[in-house]
Amino acid sequence: MAVDTRPIVKLRSTAGTGYTYVTRKNRRNDPDRLVVRKYDPIAKQHVEFREER
Repeated sequence: MAVDTRPIVKLRSTAGTGYTYVTRKNRRNDPDRLVVRKYDPIAKQHVEFREER
């Protein structure tokens, strides 16, 4: 397998807490960086998480 079509990516909180989620993404469906709204337990609210490479 030369290029992984589902790479592992880190999602870092935009709240500045440093909390991260680890997930996989499909490069064909999501070629740009992911932005997902998830729960940040440190901030105790839902915030945007952006893909970090």
